Amino acid sequence: QVQLVESGGGSVQAGGSLELSCTASGYIAAHYMAWFRQAPGKEREGVASIDTSGWTSYADSVQGRFTISRDNPRRALYLRMNNLKPEDTALYSCAATATRPNQKLDAPEYNSWGQGTQVTVSS
Repeated sequence: QVQLVESGGGSVQAGGSLELSCTASGYIAAHYMAWFRQAPGKEREGVASIDTSGWTSYADSVQGRFTISRDNPRRALYLRMNNLKPEDTALYSCAATATRPNQKLDAPEYNSWGQGTQVTVSS
């Protein structure tokens, strides 16, 4: 199974920016990859997804502020976050699947997960 490791989390002021990275090891077709987040007391939610062709999708809450990208040769996934809000505070995890998901931002569609990196946005 593929192993995923996130990095780049930290603490920022509202309105600031941050970039998350996810590196993969092991074999996976990984046609689809995504970022999810979960805050204390909240359910996990999909943030953004991307396929090998660069086709992307975003949650309404981050549309226009976050940008997902991938570097296939390096087997890396990125999430550029701009104009961060306190509501963005959460543990961010990357995920991957070799199967085309029916719902790209639905967690059960993904079978490989990282442990997450914390993002904290202060008001």
